[in-house]
Amino acid sequence: MSTTQPTAYRTDTVTDAQGSPDVVQPWADLGLKEDEYARIREILDRRPTSAELAMYSVMWSEHCSYKSSKVHLRQFGEKTTEAMREHLLVGIGENAGVVDIGDGWAVTFKIESHNHPSYVEPYQGAATGVGGIVRDIMSMGARPIAVMDPLRFGALDHPDTARVLPGVVAGIGGYGNCLGLPNIGGEVVFDACYQGNPLVNALSVGSMRVEDIHLAKASGAGNLVILFGAKTGGDGIGGVSVLASETFDDEGPSKRPAVQVGDPFAEKVLIECCLDLYAAGVVDGIQDLGGAGLSCATSELASNGDGGMRVQLDTVPLRDASLRPEEILMSESQERMMAVVEPGRLEEFMAIATRWDVEATVIGEVTDGTNLEVYWGEDLIVDVPPRSVAHDGPVYERPLARPEYLDDLQADDTGSLERPVDGDGIRDALLAVLAHPNMADPSWITRQYDRYVRGNTAQAMPDDAGVVRVDEETGRGVALSTDCNGRFTKLDPYAGAQLALAEAYRNVAVAGARPLAVSDCLNFGSPEDPGVMWQFSQAVTGLADGCVELGIPVTGGNVSFYNQTGDVAIHPTPVVSVLGVLDDVADRNRSGWDAERQALFLLGTTRDELDGSVWSEVAHGHLGGLPPTVDLAAERLLADTVLAATAAGLVRAAHDLSEGGLAVTLAEGVLREGVGATVSLAELRDRDGVDDFTALFSESAARAVVAVDGEDAQAFARLCAEQGQQVIRLGDTGGTDLHVDGLFRLSTETLREANTGVIEAALG
Repeated sequence: MSTTQPTAYRTDTVTDAQGSPDVVQPWADLGLKEDEYARIREILDRRPTSAELAMYSVMWSEHCSYKSSKVHLRQFGEKTTEAMREHLLVGIGENAGVVDIGDGWAVTFKIESHNHPSYVEPYQGAATGVGGIVRDIMSMGARPIAVMDPLRFGALDHPDTARVLPGVVAGIGGYGNCLGLPNIGGEVVFDACYQGNPLVNALSVGSMRVEDIHLAKASGAGNLVILFGAKTGGDGIGGVSVLASETFDDEGPSKRPAVQVGDPFAEKVLIECCLDLYAAGVVDGIQDLGGAGLSCATSELASNGDGGMRVQLDTVPLRDASLRPEEILMSESQERMMAVVEPGRLEEFMAIATRWDVEATVIGEVTDGTNLEVYWGEDLIVDVPPRSVAHDGPVYERPLARPEYLDDLQADDTGSLERPVDGDGIRDALLAVLAHPNMADPSWITRQYDRYVRGNTAQAMPDDAGVVRVDEETGRGVALSTDCNGRFTKLDPYAGAQLALAEAYRNVAVAGARPLAVSDCLNFGSPEDPGVMWQFSQAVTGLADGCVELGIPVTGGNVSFYNQTGDVAIHPTPVVSVLGVLDDVADRNRSGWDAERQALFLLGTTRDELDGSVWSEVAHGHLGGLPPTVDLAAERLLADTVLAATAAGLVRAAHDLSEGGLAVTLAEGVLREGVGATVSLAELRDRDGVDDFTALFSESAARAVVAVDGEDAQAFARLCAEQGQQVIRLGDTGGTDLHVDGLFRLSTETLREANTGVIEAALG
C-alpha cells in the first residue's frame, strides 16, 4: 500500500504498513488527542497502521463518537418508562427511531445537523445534509415521505448572511425537490449569535409496514458485504466527521476538508433500488454511508453483528484512481449504501441493482472471527476490534460550570423597559414585531421548496405543523413540528429546552395529532468550555425530564458541538422535533380561520412574561430575565382538550401561542385566509390580572387560540369545562380587519404590508 498519509492533512512523516517505530505518527493532524492515540496503541497492543489511524481518527471525532455528550445522553434511555415505550419499535442507537402508528404501519424519523459544511460551502453543505438524513431513513427499510429544515442564520442585514442563506435554501430545495420529497415545515431564525455558525438542521420521515424494519448489522459467517450506489471520490475526505469537530476561528475552520458533493438523481434511484431490494427480501443488514464513510459503515455493521468482517478495499469502485487507502476509508462521498447479503441471494440482489442501473460490488464478507480486517491487495492494512472503532471510543466527563454572566443576565429583566400603554402604541408595536425577520413571512424561502409533490401532503408551511398522509386508503398520517427558542435557552437552558419540547408538542396537538415521539438536534458551542457543557447538561436533563412528564420518548437525534467562532458560542439551541399520529389527515386543524361568524377562544393562562420575547428584542434590543414558566401538566391538558374537541368535530382552526404572543397569533390567523376578527381583552384582563399590552404580547406557554362555528361555541365551552381547561371567549371572526376592541383596528392589507417582503428586500 501507499506509505504516505492522506493529502487532506499536512504531515512531514510517512509510515509503512505496520508503522515504523522510528517515525512519529501524525495523530494530532488527524484530530486525535495524545491520550486517544495512546489508547489506540493499547487496544491494538502495537502501533496502528496509517489506515487504522485514519479510521480511528474519523470514528473517534466528536461528530461520530459523541465522546463529550454520551454521559449526558444516557438520561434519555435511563428515564424512558415502559409506558413511554408503548409505541416505540426502534429507539436510540440505530440510524433512526421507529414508532408504531397503528394499522400495521410504522414511521421512522430523525433530525441531524450539517452546520459547518453549510457555512464553508452553503449549497453542497445543505444539499448533502438533506441527502444524508434521507439515507438514514432509507436504511431503516422505509420509503422517505417528507423532509423539514430548521435553519438559523446571522443578522439578516449582515453581508455574509447574503452569501450563506441563498445557497443553503437553494441546496435544500434543489436536493429535496429532485428527490421528489415534500418539504412540510421547519423554521428560519436570524440572530447575530449565528453569524459565523449558521445552523442547518435537516429532518426526514419515512413510512413502512411494521414487519419491514431493517437494522444495521452484519451477521452470518460467509454472508457477503456489498457496496452499492455512487463511486467513491475525493470529495468529503474527513468531511463532516472532522469539520464538525472543531471550533471556527476568525479565519474560518483551521481544517477544511472537501465538503461532500451531492447528486440527488443518483439518490432518487438509490431509494427505489433499496425499496425493491427490501421487497425481495434479499437484504440481511443495511447501513448508509455518511459521516466517516466506509470507516463507519464497515465498523458499525461488524460491531452490531455476531462475528467479524473481511473487506478487500482495492475492489471499491472509485471516481479517482489516485486515492490512497486511507482516503478511501475516510471519504464521505454521497449516495452510497452497504448491504449484507446471503451468497444464495447475490444473483437476485445484483439483478435488482442492474435494473435500476445502480453499481454494486462485493467488497467483503462476514467472518466467524472477531475483528474487522481490511486488505489492500495482499496487505492487511486494518485489523481491529470493530466495537473499539464504532462504539467503545473515548467517553469524556467534561468539566461543567454555570456561566458567571448568568446571574446578571437573569436579573436584567424587562420590568424596567418602557411599554406602550395606549392603542396607537400597541398597534405600532404589533406592526414592528410582524416586520421583524423572525416573524416575517418566510415564503421567499418556502416557495423554493416543493411542498406537495407525491400528493400526500395534507398541510405544510405556514401551518403550525406539517401533516403527511401515510396510508392512502384510510388517510392515516403523521404531523411533525420542529422548534427551539435559543433566546429562552440562553436565559435558562433547562427551562428553555423544555419550552422547545413543549412548543413542538403543542404544535402537533393543535394540528389534531396525538404526540408520540421526539427526535432532537442539540446545537451548542465548544464542549471544552465548562460553561457550554453546563448549558448542554442542563438542556439534556430538561429534555429528558420533560419527555417523562409528557409521556413521549426520545427516539434518537444528533449532537452538534463546536458551533462557535473563537470564544464566542451560539445561543444553546436544542432543536426538538415531535411526531404525532392522526387516524385520518382529513381531520387535521388549520392554523387560520377561513369563514365568518366563527367563535374565537383563548385556552390557557396569561402571565406577565415578556423576558426573552420578540417584543423585547424589537423594541429595545434586549435579552435578559427568565423565560416563561414551564408547566408541562398544562401542556398535556391543552393537548388533550384540543384533541377531544377535534374528535368531537368542533374545531375549525387552532393556532398555538408562542413568539409574539396573542397579538401575533391573531394577526397570523387573519392573514392566513384574509378573514378578519374582532376580539375583546376585558375578560382576559380581569381573570389573569394583566394589562392590555401584556395580554397581547406575553409569551406565556401552554396556550392556543381555537376557532369553532358559532353554533358550537357553547358545546366547546362545556367540553373545556369538563376537561378542566381554562378558556375565555375572545370574540368572533368576520370582515377583513383585526379589531382589538378599544385599542386598534388593522386592515389585512396593513398587516400583510408589514409582514411580507422582509427577507427578499434584505437580500436584494
